[in-house]
Amino acid sequence: MFIDEIKVYAKAGHGGKGAVAFHREAYITKGGPSGGNGGRGGSVILQADHDLNNLVQQFYVPRLIAEVGEGGMGKGKDGLAGKDLIIKVPCGTLVWRLKDTTPPIQKKMTSPDGDDEDAEENPFFTTGTSNRPVIRSSSGISAALEVDLSKEAEDAVKPSAPENKGELVADLTTHGQQFVLCKGGRGGLGNRNFATARHQTPRFAQPGEPGTEGDYLFELRIVAEIGLVGYPNAGKSTLLTAISRARPKIAAYPFTTLHPQIGIVEYLPDFKRLTVCDVPGLIEGAHNNVGLGHKFLRHIQRCKILVLLLDMAGTDNRKPWDDYKQLLKELELYDPALVEKPRLVVANKIDEPAAEKFLKQFKTKFKKVKVLPISAAFDQGMDKFKQTIRKEVEAAEAAEKS
Repeated sequence: MFIDEIKVYAKAGHGGKGAVAFHREAYITKGGPSGGNGGRGGSVILQADHDLNNLVQQFYVPRLIAEVGEGGMGKGKDGLAGKDLIIKVPCGTLVWRLKDTTPPIQKKMTSPDGDDEDAEENPFFTTGTSNRPVIRSSSGISAALEVDLSKEAEDAVKPSAPENKGELVADLTTHGQQFVLCKGGRGGLGNRNFATARHQTPRFAQPGEPGTEGDYLFELRIVAEIGLVGYPNAGKSTLLTAISRARPKIAAYPFTTLHPQIGIVEYLPDFKRLTVCDVPGLIEGAHNNVGLGHKFLRHIQRCKILVLLLDMAGTDNRKPWDDYKQLLKELELYDPALVEKPRLVVANKIDEPAAEKFLKQFKTKFKKVKVLPISAAFDQGMDKFKQTIRKEVEAAEAAEKS
């Protein structure tokens, strides 16, 4: 199971309350207040880990609740602090604080005839399961609750846009990076802290403070230098197998890749390593959820360069230039910034008889586009491809630094 987006509820621990106690010991009169302080509540902490590749742990445990602090005790003993809850997430996880969409509770109910003078204060209360308002009336007047179901249906059909995710609070990209998602509440002070010369026997203490809580959205965007984009059966998985030790599923039918695959390209002379991300096949109409949709394109937003892999042999009765135009269109519809990234056009299946003819026509139609011919199935042009992507990545890194 591959999970790259999940909603969770996080709550930090409540601080322990302070104690009200007085020292009692033989031969010691008027021992004075001795109430201990409450312990601090535990915090919910996120930690990036490069050994994880998806958010499946949060799928099974969507409620992240830290321990509460222990209350203070007599004889000046402070309560224990709650244990922090450390949640490990994969590198590249974005954390969004979701907006509170709970509708306000209506505190006044009008009579059916519209006479507000005879209206009584009948508060609404919500059920624990559906959070829907329930009418409570003790005067015998029943009021109708009008619900616009068409509007709810429209909201359910609308796709989740980035602006509906709320506020971005963290972006965990490096191994070991931590972020305090919810901070634990402070413990209350015992009565020994409030003793003064005028008030030597305080009989009150502070309660603990509540920890912060909220609903959050975890979104995974894989951290990789190179992103492979292309139509189904273009040979992306075959190319990933040829340049790395990754072994994705390879078959003669489309959509064999159902979730992103990661491969590591190694350069033995200087031990340089590049990460390559292979995403599922992108087809025409993906922005309208045709095929597998286009939400998986979030995993190439961090890539420094994009490799557009084209089936130059046209084995699925499509023209390579049409595939090139459609790929650029789908990338722009998802995020215009993807089109601005440096990209490398690679012509795969060059060993097929029809590939040379289509390659010449492609170069005629796009004279300014440089095309690298390869055959991933027979390891033709793999060395040149690896050196080319390395140069492109180094050029992109140099441009970012400048």
